[in-house]
Amino acid sequence: MADTRIETDIAVVGAGGGGAVLALALAQKGIQTFVLEQAPGPPQGLRGEILQPNGQHVLDRLGLLHQLSAEAVRTVHKFHFCRVGGERLCTVDYRDLPPPYNQAVVTLPNVAHHAILNAMQAESSATLRYGTTFTGLLREGDQVVGLTAQHGADSLTVKAKVVVGADGAFSKVREALRIPADVHRYPQGYLIAILDALTPLNEAKYFVGKRTILGMFPAAGSKVYLFYMIPAGSYEQVKAEGVSTLQRAWTAIDPSCESLFQQLKDWHQTAFMPTGRVRTPTWVADGAVLIGDAAHAMNPHASQGRMQAMVDAMTLADLLPDCLAAKDFSTGTLKQYELSRRPQVTMLQRLADEQVLFWNTANPVIGLLRDRVFRTLDRNARLRYRVLSTTAGLRRSAPFTLIDRMMAAGFLPDPSAGTVTLDIAR
Repeated sequence: MADTRIETDIAVVGAGGGGAVLALALAQKGIQTFVLEQAPGPPQGLRGEILQPNGQHVLDRLGLLHQLSAEAVRTVHKFHFCRVGGERLCTVDYRDLPPPYNQAVVTLPNVAHHAILNAMQAESSATLRYGTTFTGLLREGDQVVGLTAQHGADSLTVKAKVVVGADGAFSKVREALRIPADVHRYPQGYLIAILDALTPLNEAKYFVGKRTILGMFPAAGSKVYLFYMIPAGSYEQVKAEGVSTLQRAWTAIDPSCESLFQQLKDWHQTAFMPTGRVRTPTWVADGAVLIGDAAHAMNPHASQGRMQAMVDAMTLADLLPDCLAAKDFSTGTLKQYELSRRPQVTMLQRLADEQVLFWNTANPVIGLLRDRVFRTLDRNARLRYRVLSTTAGLRRSAPFTLIDRMMAAGFLPDPSAGTVTLDIAR
């Protein structure tokens, strides 16, 4: 048993979507960064990954977007929202967005994340230690000056100017900072699957119905990424009911894809994704910062959870060099990061919760209103663009004013219907 002591500029707890991006961005600036990750190695589990335009921009800044293997990614432009049974309600087309990121990019599991990790480990300024568990913070008075961790039988003491908690919704760093958190677990989660299509799927489809959601996104080659809403805690029950039962449920939602659903042969083709939301009163302390889910986990309806962690990381990576130069790691200085990021995050969390209410509903009246809004968006280019630019991560403010909501519900006419205004900067 050994006690290893390390000194670094920045210590990052968690090598997920935000932590890995932050470490790479800092290392590219020559800033010494130590990352500890409790998992034994890079993630290998089943997950689908959609890179929204703001996430693509992050990867482009890091020099990685065009290095992703063409065999592992798929560009998708059109997303069709449909009623259970097949009726199309609305279509959004990413080509309406300004170039160069006017598409969604669907990757095979963990492809983008592995690219980030590989690039980070190739940087001499970054150190990544797997199998290492955060155990506590080092303090001098109220100032965080490092952390302690455990690597097997060995203890680590890491002295750092700033400690970054990128360790997820149930963050131990947040707990050690004594930052209170409202952690909400949604009653629904998602069964996810990646299947091989006999007939290629070229455009994404998203079905909504009475407490029913099924999404299908084209992935690389002939693969299709599916996500299907099920009650939290019911994954084992779904498996016990058998593959054929699930196939029949999917076929009832979209009869045209029956042959695709028949490609589900084994439960190893699936996984379960729980959903939750985190709200905290602050993301910073003297010498410490929270990013990603540790600060603000959100429902996946926003299509922005992982993307927001990546944008957090880049925003913080732009601020920390100035902090190091000024030797100022106070709450007041680090707060600039939170002030920059919180408005968009708060908006997306609220929007996602509204979508949970309307999209997950079993109430027929709310369901009818939801479908009416989708049909209005299909006819109204201005409102449709606002929704698309929000999903793409390009808006900081809510897509709809009160009047827009009335228009979307069909209760007021929209004099600018058919007109698209590029107001994504707000």
